Amino acid sequence: MIEAHELTKRYGDTTAVHFLSFTIAPGTVTGFLGPNGAGKSTTMRMIMGLDRPTSGTVTVNSKPYRPTVPRCGRSAPCWRQAPCTPAAAPARTCSMAATHNIKASRVSEVMEMTGLAGVATKRVGGFSLGMGQRLGIAAALLGAPRTLILDEPVNGLDPEGR
Repeated sequence: MIEAHELTKRYGDTTAVHFLSFTIAPGTVTGFLGPNGAGKSTTMRMIMGLDRPTSGTVTVNSKPYRPTVPRCGRSAPCWRQAPCTPAAAPARTCSMAATHNIKASRVSEVMEMTGLAGVATKRVGGFSLGMGQRLGIAAALLGAPRTLILDEPVNGLDPEGR
């Protein structure tokens, strides 16, 4: 469960998020819709503990989430914003998989799930925007997180990818 209570974030004179409260129950899919600059990404960063609210609180499973290292795991929320693999590396080589002891079979599973199995050995630097998006989503799914937060997940994806 994700709960925000009177969440506010200011950057100097600019208020990015103002007095936002919501509850997202387990098992639900929730989307933030709004124009650029509306505070959607800022809200997600506060949920993940990457930005500290100016005021208010946000909790995941009744606790504030404070990551010590960027990670995606079963018990920690996972936030996907950018591909995790250097441009010269093959798609199936994800630094997160190596550093988090994720089995090669799980890497293959998420590559298949996201439509990347056929390009798993290709260099990431040659990927289109949509393929990069798929790779980022695959990386986010590696640890089978219970909570998954995606920032603009369909940006650049074709209809099949969506």
